[in-house]
Amino acid sequence: MYSFDWVASSLIGLLVLAYLSLKIVKEYDRGVIFFLGKVTGVRGPGLIILIPVLEQMTKVTLRTITMNIPSQKIITKDNVSIDIAAVAYYKIIDPQRSVVAIEDITSAVNQISQTTVRNVVGQFSLDQLLSQTININQQIKNVIDGHTEPWGAEVTAVEIKDIILPDNMQRAMAKEAEAERERRAKIVAAEGEFQAAVKLGEAADIIAAHPVALQLRSLQTMAEIATEKNSTIIFPAQFMATVQEAFMTINKDIGKS
Repeated sequence: MYSFDWVASSLIGLLVLAYLSLKIVKEYDRGVIFFLGKVTGVRGPGLIILIPVLEQMTKVTLRTITMNIPSQKIITKDNVSIDIAAVAYYKIIDPQRSVVAIEDITSAVNQISQTTVRNVVGQFSLDQLLSQTININQQIKNVIDGHTEPWGAEVTAVEIKDIILPDNMQRAMAKEAEAERERRAKIVAAEGEFQAAVKLGEAADIIAAHPVALQLRSLQTMAEIATEKNSTIIFPAQFMATVQEAFMTINKDIGKS
């Protein structure tokens, strides 16, 4: 009975020792090793053997982390109050520094991101913010990355995902867009009138040089009217004068021949 208790205790002790000594680090993680409180290096991935009690390990993920930047009120350069929400993507490139240099890197990146978005966006007017979003995103990313680099983190991208404008500003922008569309419509109509006037002038010059052309055009118009099965056709006086001139021209040509 005594020997059985001793074997059971030994097995339990071995299991506890194995639990404290053997650690598995996944492919996307790294383990920062501390020996009596001092950093000795980074291990992983795979099976890691630690000295019980004397060595401790802190896991750090190397995967890209998606972090929402909460919506916050910002006053633009032209004194427009807007709400902006963004999203940042970052990853750990130096596990040792991310553990030793900063207490909570996720919270630190979140706080510096909110401050940077507010400071950078405040340097631009509303029109610039709406038209130069890509450049502003890049500028925000560079500023945040400059702060996080000593912490062993790299910001891969920052995107402004939502811009909420005040109701009065939305109405003003809608009126501006409507006025711009009306301006373009008037310009297009004026250009059409100008081109039509040019073509009518060219047609008038041709008709003046060839009177018979007006007669042919009038006959074509009459043919179009006749397709509607109208019972009455009015001949303008100008048309009759043109017909007479056409007959006179024909008679002259016959006399010459």
